[in-house]
Amino acid sequence: MNALKEFQEIIGYKFTNEEYLRVALTHSSYAHENKNKNIKFNERLEFLGDSVLGLIVSKYIFENYPQLPEGNLTKIRAAVVCEKSLYERAMDIDLGKYLILGKGEIQTGGRTRPSILSDAYEAVIAAVFIDSNMDVVREWVLGQLYETIEAAAKGKISKDFKTEFQEEAQTMGDVNIRYKVVGSSGPDHNKTFEVNVYLNDVLMGEGEGTSKKKAEQNAAQNALAKIRKEK
Repeated sequence: MNALKEFQEIIGYKFTNEEYLRVALTHSSYAHENKNKNIKFNERLEFLGDSVLGLIVSKYIFENYPQLPEGNLTKIRAAVVCEKSLYERAMDIDLGKYLILGKGEIQTGGRTRPSILSDAYEAVIAAVFIDSNMDVVREWVLGQLYETIEAAAKGKISKDFKTEFQEEAQTMGDVNIRYKVVGSSGPDHNKTFEVNVYLNDVLMGEGEGTSKKKAEQNAAQNALAKIRKEK
């Protein structure tokens, strides 16, 4: 299975025209390194995806929270469409693995950079929209972000330690952050995962959780505490 088909399996949407997806996953750094090939990249799709996402989220919270005033609706939407929220969703679908990046961007940790991942996530939204229609992309986006929207509406957006650790580490210069599952225990229905997080191949934090995602968050929280202590 090639990368594009594999990614479609992960996101639960099959493209009629895979070229839209290819462009959505192509970063400008790759296009700039291959100028002679006239390669399209995802910045225009990101622009469209931002608007499509904003409209879908706005309509959903407008219809489902009729008791809330405009100011509250604005805060909810901002919490959902912000870089941290989209970065988290991009990490959940392993978007960074499928990005088409320039060599320089790969070497400096582009596959886990919050800005690149959140922008690419918006580009994927636009690609789904262009490949289908508003009804289809609305269903897909709400399937992806329903829990985030509901949590934001209830003021329960959890702290994203992975994003905070990424941002803190990047103040040190070019970095490469890697999460690795190092063990698991318990029955299939109640497993505990153990995850290590590395900064430039140096172990920075360890975490456990009932899912890989929770274990990564706990590892990032420990790494964040360590990196701040060392500053």
